[in-house]
Amino acid sequence: MTYKKILVALDQSSQGDIVFQQAITLAKAYQAQLFLFHALIFNGRNLEAYSGIYGQNVLSLSSSVQEQLEAETEEIETWLSGYAEQAQAEGLAVEYDWKVGEPSSWIREMAKTWDADLVILGRRGRRGLAEVFLGSVSNHVVHYAPCSVLVVQGKDFDSDQEQE
Repeated sequence: MTYKKILVALDQSSQGDIVFQQAITLAKAYQAQLFLFHALIFNGRNLEAYSGIYGQNVLSLSSSVQEQLEAETEEIETWLSGYAEQAQAEGLAVEYDWKVGEPSSWIREMAKTWDADLVILGRRGRRGLAEVFLGSVSNHVVHYAPCSVLVVQGKDFDSDQEQE
């Protein structure tokens, strides 16, 4: 199979670099376009309702919450643009974006909207009750994405398993 459009779902965990490097390797092999994506969960909360700041339903937020959200989004913008510059330095076509809200839904939606051939994302390795109660972004994306999905197993997960 040939991949021409690869959506890379990144978070700021220790696995982010591993996922990004895997995406670079595959994109170079297939001369594919990359779309780097991050879903921002603000202060551990799903703020899809607050995304009015960016053009949807407007809800009033306290000025301190607005300032904090703006600071986090500025940080995410800088972080993603850094990855985009690295991909461009490798000779790859790259776009990036971020949204505020629940990651699995946004990843699925972005893959569909951008017409991705492949989604690449990491896995934190939650098992048992933690996965049941906290959910698994990778599990959701594998089951509901409109295209193939590559789940990158990071080194941190391997070392965590050895400790159990």
